[in-house]
Amino acid sequence: MGRIKTMLVKRVTNQLLDAHRDKFTTEFTQNKALVEQYANVPSKKIRNIIAGYATRLKKKHEAIQQTL
Repeated sequence: MGRIKTMLVKRVTNQLLDAHRDKFTTEFTQNKALVEQYANVPSKKIRNIIAGYATRLKKKHEAIQQTL
């Protein structure tokens, strides 16, 4: 089992992906820089969790697109 993401992380990630979906990639380090640029995140840990969740969602989205 994985770690459960909080509503804050899910909400901020979904807002960022809705606004900047084309800029996010499947690379964590690039997403980390984008989260730093577009969101006002209080700590490095929260920034990394948001970037990791965005990376996971992008990988999931690309996998679905490849199967279609």
